[in-house]
Amino acid sequence: MHAPLSPQAPAEALRATLAELVDGLPPRQAAQATARLIANYRGATPTDAPVLRDRSDVVAYAAYRMPATFEADRAALGALADAVPEWTPSGHTDIGGGTGAAVWAAADIWPDPADGSAPRPVTVLDWAEPALALGRELAARAPSAALRDARWRRARIDAALDVPPTGLVTVSYVLGELTPADRTAVVDAAAVAAEAVAVVEPGTPDGYRRIVEARDRLVAAGFHVAAPCPHSAACPIEEGTDWCHFAARVSRSSLHRQVKGASLAWEDEKFSYVAATRFPPAPATARVVRRPQTRKGQVLLDLCRDTEELSRETVTKRQGPLYRAARDTAWGDPWPPREDPAP
Repeated sequence: MHAPLSPQAPAEALRATLAELVDGLPPRQAAQATARLIANYRGATPTDAPVLRDRSDVVAYAAYRMPATFEADRAALGALADAVPEWTPSGHTDIGGGTGAAVWAAADIWPDPADGSAPRPVTVLDWAEPALALGRELAARAPSAALRDARWRRARIDAALDVPPTGLVTVSYVLGELTPADRTAVVDAAAVAAEAVAVVEPGTPDGYRRIVEARDRLVAAGFHVAAPCPHSAACPIEEGTDWCHFAARVSRSSLHRQVKGASLAWEDEKFSYVAATRFPPAPATARVVRRPQTRKGQVLLDLCRDTEELSRETVTKRQGPLYRAARDTAWGDPWPPREDPAP
């Protein structure tokens, strides 16, 4: 059994562990499994069987999707943490967590207690035993005690799912694999169990529609939207005209590039998400919902505002500190910055 990696951030630890893992898988086998996984990932047909069938599938998935899923989850959970800075989850259950990208992301956002007290309990639920086995293997080498102590439990992700009470429930890249009835049941189960719920889906029109449905159910259950929306009212995007999504930069290892057939050292993972809390959060006044446009002496920001509307704000050089802040603002960031920019 491998010993835990020396202390380092979960992101770096995950990359190092994945590199060791995929090194033992024959390239042709990885390529075949990856091709099938791409078809499932991009498809629109729900399934009543696990997408990850055996270790080859799971290892290919870990190389192909886990780094990107981790970055999307980390961005969503980071936005949640910004909206509830005094809150730390007392526990974490990841529904349909597969190999555990969301629990690795949570460990990065909310590290183990600095005083050496017991880490929060973490549970990953999935119906694919090979995914759970690999997730357990990866977590055994994690720098986080919460990850090393995590429970990996096999469960069908459907209307019969039982989720015990906990602080945080994540549902990451799962809803697209479920029937509409099971999607509704899973989101409702998360709302009953958790103080905070984060749902992440691919940044496609279909993924966004699933996020809107989940958001509506969470609000109906009494939750407050913490991120990305600055409000809990209906999404101001007119249905069918556009979709709300964001991008997370993903560093590719040479192994990652090999499995994906890519040449660049990075990629942008497009994702949609909602994070909501049972208690009142402090959401951003506005959120940047498109990549900022930088022009000579000005920055154009497309915003979703707490006034429940979409608008464009032009920040000019004459605005000094605010202009400098706008130049550093990225797609998905809150606006204005949480802290006033220095003069």
